Amino acid sequence: MSESVPRYWREIKIRERLIGSKCEDCGRITFPPRKVCPYCRSRKLTEVELPKKGKLLSYSVVRKPPAEFEKYAPYVIGIITLENGVNVISQLTDIDLKDVKIGMELEGVLRKYREEGEEGLIHYGIKFRPRIK
Repeated sequence: MSESVPRYWREIKIRERLIGSKCEDCGRITFPPRKVCPYCRSRKLTEVELPKKGKLLSYSVVRKPPAEFEKYAPYVIGIITLENGVNVISQLTDIDLKDVKIGMELEGVLRKYREEGEEGLIHYGIKFRPRIK
């Protein structure tokens, strides 16, 4: 699956900085960013940078991924509750499958998502790893 270079660059801020939206009317924060608040339907939204620390709420081990991700299997996808209460879905990194535990403290780090062949784009974004204390 190939992605256009212009689209990749337009979305880089969201992928690499964990950007969400905050509704000026109801105060709710959503991720990914939206143009309309899903709670009150307001169009008065501002960009906010989300915290990169949170706890693992739930997870799943992906053993049979789509073809473009087969070389990365098995890997863990988790729901992470960030410090501000927003839930995000992300891949876990820098951890053995046997060490993944509900409630563990995590932190967002920039990592490679995938690459489009030898001469295509290399996609980077936020993944979560165990928090270093």
